[in-house]
Amino acid sequence: MKKFLFMAAALLMFAAPAANAQKVSTAKEVAKLNKADATIVDAKKNTKAATWNAHGKAYTDAYMLPTKELLRDIPVQTLQMTVGQPDNMVEGEFLGSPVVVCVYEYVDVYVNPQTYMIVGWEQKKSIKENLAETAIESYKKAYEMDPKLGSKIAANAMTLANALAQQGDVLNLIGKTAEASYNFELAYRAQQVCPEAKANPANLYNAGLLNTIYASGLQGEAAVVAFAKSEAILSEALAAGYKDEAGNIYYYLFHSYYGQKEADRETYLPKAKNALLEGIKLYPKNATILDGLMNLYTAEEGIGDPAELTTMIEESLKADPTNYDLWFGRGRVYNAMKQYEECIKSFEKCAELRPNDFEPYFYTGYFIIEKANVLVEALNANTGLSYDDYNAENDKINLVFAEAIPWLEKAFEIKPDDASTISYLNNLCFRLRDMDGMMEKYNKYHELYMQAR
Repeated sequence: MKKFLFMAAALLMFAAPAANAQKVSTAKEVAKLNKADATIVDAKKNTKAATWNAHGKAYTDAYMLPTKELLRDIPVQTLQMTVGQPDNMVEGEFLGSPVVVCVYEYVDVYVNPQTYMIVGWEQKKSIKENLAETAIESYKKAYEMDPKLGSKIAANAMTLANALAQQGDVLNLIGKTAEASYNFELAYRAQQVCPEAKANPANLYNAGLLNTIYASGLQGEAAVVAFAKSEAILSEALAAGYKDEAGNIYYYLFHSYYGQKEADRETYLPKAKNALLEGIKLYPKNATILDGLMNLYTAEEGIGDPAELTTMIEESLKADPTNYDLWFGRGRVYNAMKQYEECIKSFEKCAELRPNDFEPYFYTGYFIIEKANVLVEALNANTGLSYDDYNAENDKINLVFAEAIPWLEKAFEIKPDDASTISYLNNLCFRLRDMDGMMEKYNKYHELYMQAR
C-alpha cells in the first residue's frame, strides 16, 4: 500500500502544472452535435455534400475525444498535460500485472507503476451512442452527393478508421473480443466510404479472426449466428484481396464454417473442408491448416481420406518440382499419417533445395528419431523375443537413430545456439555412446547442453 501511495503522490506531482487542462465537457460536446444535426435537417443546407461531410466530422470528433490523446507506451506526464488530473487513482491489474488506474469520467487509464508509462485503457461511456456509425453514414451521403469532394471526405473517414482500429486493438487487449471485432469492421466500413480512402482488408481479417475467437466461446444458436458472421467477414476479406503471409485466414474461415455444422452438416462440413484444402494448396507449409485437415478427417466420418492430401501435393509437385514449401508440406502430411520414409524423403529434398537453411536439416533428423521411436515401441511390445533377439533388434534400431546425427549436426553447424538441436544430439549420443566416436560427441554436446540449461 505504501508503494501505491508513493506512486499516487508522484503522479499528482507530475500533474500539478496541468491542473487547468481541458477536460471533456459533455454538455458542450452534445451542443456541438445538436448544432451539426440541425444542419442536415435544414432544407437549404442538407442538399450540400459539404454539410454531410461536416456532420460526419463532428461525429468523428465526438467519437475520438475521450481517447484522442491516449497512446500506449507514452509517459503518464504527457497524458496529464493534455487530459488533466484524474478524478481518482486506484490500484488495479492489467494483463496480469499490477497497475495504477487513473480514473476519468469517460475512461480508465492503466499506468505501469515502475515506468510511469501508459499501458492501456478502457473507455467506460461515449458522449452519444452510435457516433462512429452515424459519421460513416454521413460520409457515405456526402460522397454520393459529390464524389469530387472525395479527397476531403476520405481524409476524415481515414481519421475515423484509424481511431476505430486503435480502439479495436485496445479492446482486444482487455479481452473484449466481440467489441474489438466490431471496431475493426467499422474501421473498414469507414475506409470503404470512397475509393480515395483505400480500404485495407486487413481490418476485415482482424474483425473476422476476433469474431471467430468470440464465437468459439459460445454455444447453441448463439454460436451458429456468430460463426455465420465470421464467415461473412472473412469471405469479404478474401474477396477484397486479403492474403496474410501465413495463410491463416483459411484456418479461421474453416472454423467459421465448422462452427455452423450443427445447423446444416451437409452444407457446412464440405465448406469447412474446402476452406482448408484451398488454404493448404496456397500455403502448403502452414502447419495449422494441415493439423486442421488431419483433425477434420479423423473427427468427421466420411469427410475424406488423408491420402487426398498426398495426392493433391504430389500433383502440385509435378507442376512445380522445386517448390520448397510443397516439399515441406508433403513431409508434414506423411508424418501425420505416420509414413516416416516418405516424410524423411521430403525433408531431405528440402535440404537439397535450401542447403544453407536450418529447418530441413533439423526436421530430417527429428523425423528419423520419430521413425526410430516407433520401432522402439514395437520392439518393447513384442514380449516373445529372447534376450539375444531383443538385443539384436535393438542394435538395428540404434543404427536408425544414428542416421539422425549427421543431419542434426549440420543443423547445429548452421544454428549453434538452438537448444532443441543440442538437446537431441546430447540424448542421441548418450544412447549410442558404445558406438565408435559417440562418446566423444556425447561429451561435446553434453557440455553445451549443460551450458544452455
